[in-house]
Amino acid sequence: MNENIISTISKNLKITVDQVNKTLGLLEEGNTVPFIARYRKEATHGLDEEQILYIEKQYQYEVHLQDRKEAVLKLIEEQGKLTDEIRAEVNACTKLSQVEDVYRPYKQKKKTRAGVAIKNGLQPLADWMLALPESGDLQQEASAYLNDAVTSVEDAIQGAKDIIAENVSDNAQIRWDFKDIIAKTGVLVTKVKKDNPDEKKVYEMYYDRSEKVSSIADHRVMAIDRAEKEKVITVSFSYDSEHLIDEATKKYLKDAKCICEEEIKDAIQDGCTRLLFPSIENEVRSDLSERAQNASIEIFSLNLEKLLLQPPLKGRVVLGFDPAFRTGCKLAVLDETGKMLHIDKIFPHEPVNDVEGAEKKMLELIKQYQVQIIAIGNGTASRESEKFVANLIQKNHLDVAYAIVSEAGASVYSAGEIARAEFPDLHVEERSAVSIGRRLLDPLAELIKIDPKSIGVGQYQHDLPQKALSERLDEAIMKCVNRTGADLNTASPELLMHISGLNSATAKEIVNYRNKNGRFTNREQLREVKKLGDKTFTQCAGFLRIVGGEEPLDETSIHPESYEAAKKVMAACGITTLGVADAEFPEEKLAGLDIDSYTLKDIEDAIRQPLRDYRDQFEGALLKSDVLELSDLHIGDELSGTVRNVVDFGVFVDIGLHEDGLAHVSKLSMNHISHPSEVVSVGDIVNVYVIGIDEAREKVQLSLLSPSDLEKRDAMIRQNKGNRKKNKHYQKPEEKKPVTMEDATARLLERFGSKH
Repeated sequence: MNENIISTISKNLKITVDQVNKTLGLLEEGNTVPFIARYRKEATHGLDEEQILYIEKQYQYEVHLQDRKEAVLKLIEEQGKLTDEIRAEVNACTKLSQVEDVYRPYKQKKKTRAGVAIKNGLQPLADWMLALPESGDLQQEASAYLNDAVTSVEDAIQGAKDIIAENVSDNAQIRWDFKDIIAKTGVLVTKVKKDNPDEKKVYEMYYDRSEKVSSIADHRVMAIDRAEKEKVITVSFSYDSEHLIDEATKKYLKDAKCICEEEIKDAIQDGCTRLLFPSIENEVRSDLSERAQNASIEIFSLNLEKLLLQPPLKGRVVLGFDPAFRTGCKLAVLDETGKMLHIDKIFPHEPVNDVEGAEKKMLELIKQYQVQIIAIGNGTASRESEKFVANLIQKNHLDVAYAIVSEAGASVYSAGEIARAEFPDLHVEERSAVSIGRRLLDPLAELIKIDPKSIGVGQYQHDLPQKALSERLDEAIMKCVNRTGADLNTASPELLMHISGLNSATAKEIVNYRNKNGRFTNREQLREVKKLGDKTFTQCAGFLRIVGGEEPLDETSIHPESYEAAKKVMAACGITTLGVADAEFPEEKLAGLDIDSYTLKDIEDAIRQPLRDYRDQFEGALLKSDVLELSDLHIGDELSGTVRNVVDFGVFVDIGLHEDGLAHVSKLSMNHISHPSEVVSVGDIVNVYVIGIDEAREKVQLSLLSPSDLEKRDAMIRQNKGNRKKNKHYQKPEEKKPVTMEDATARLLERFGSKH
């Protein structure tokens, strides 16, 4: 392994070289990220999934970077142009884009003006001009290069100027310097097109807008990109181009007086305006878009992770309620495990309005199956259905609660192959009712069946690079599934395929074995499953639980390889059964067992809480028994709600109205925050205050800060501004440096990795 690469990764992650080496070694042996994070902590010193993923990706990137450097040096050498200076410049590059900039002058290009001039033999003339001759005659020198393709002195000089212009554009150091200046001081300008399709004025704020490149927010970059793509606006840059041209001129002329000074100046201006500036502008736009896309993918991933990790409602009988008007509301009664017990339909809304019949059927189902919770989908007729259910509960004094459940993606699932295979005899809407109920019972087990891009917790997701998005969402699913684990006897193939070491084929074979032989009674039976060898068993066994089996340790997260150690611990401490919450593990009794501290800690936790669910540490669904109307709201009201989505500019909170309320990022914290995810996550139950009501549009503005806290914070902001004006020595904060893809990845890893 490359020591320089490993050293770079260790510095980026602020961990030891040994940790990186051990992690890479484990990955090379074929171990999965979840397995390493859970069961090889002694080797990695407790690195989590995000850190391991970063090591894996960054090492691959650095290897690719090194390979590209070697390839570029070889290509330049084959042209006979490799010098020690070029070699040093290439080896000093830390990014692929820098390597390509150094290689640019030597790269085979499509037909260009400079290329034609070189083909016509004018390179020596351009070199002579760039040598800055103080004497001689340019006209006479150019006349020596006339031929069938170059028929006049003027053509020869122009060809040489074209070569110089391309040389300016290809100069790596100038490109880097100018790009840095434009990124720091440039302004992005948007203008509306005369004939644009934006009838609803979705992009009105970008019709005439100027914003510094260094400070433009990621979500505005995404909006500008989409508006430009939809031909609503034009986008351009504003910066001091004359100053940059002067800087390039100084670099080439070096304050010398030469006979072709004016021609070189013309060539430099042409190279900057025709070639260099448009190219750099494209790169800056590309960097902005890439940064915004990377950030958006990370936020999408974090939102998905939080959604999947919402705690299940264990041991409850649930009635899934899929609302609708004309076609009726579909009902699905599910037992504590999610098994469907009954399917029905009611018509409490227009045009039928059979409220009495609907109430009667609902009461019968609640009584017959001892329903404890009603899960209402948040789609069409959701609030009308909520009102119907709330009235039913209040009118009949029922000991039943209800929750509003996001049904994003439910229709995609219901019409898909997985749902058809599970419920071949049900209609699409009936399958949807089952899915809505199961989302409340066990969000992870149900949502795992749906394409994560259909779950509705992202922003501008259709504008993102789909391969990168899918890979990152798959990583989020991998983390959630393996942190939670799965019941070997009830898990679906869709859940099992995300378990460490398993795939679609082995997941299906596990279910086939279960169907043929009945329940698994111990983890060792996994070895009998087709396509599941010893290596796969090692990777997956610890994540698959068996409740009520032959081996009590099978219901814990303890890996079979540590069973002997776990039994030694129990024997040494006099523990005979699992689940003793206050069990003690005196150091003196464990001292001679030769068990590493990480494994010992995991064993102790598992003995105390063998059936502990990782998701139990998070907030569950908001259960309700009454309905809220827009007319009930007043400015200053305090409400409880569920965070449905987190985006760059704020959070959407379900407070019980038809549309989610929006709490802007500026209304989330007393302190400055760079992103709403620093304060809240999808699925959080939060207290919010109403600060604005738009009855016509049925929109509500919310704040996580109370009105008095908002006043205090605004007063603090005004005071700080005043203090800065009074302070003569106050300096504006340094401009933000443009963020590359690698920088963004590292920053997001630092921001989210250890916390989540």
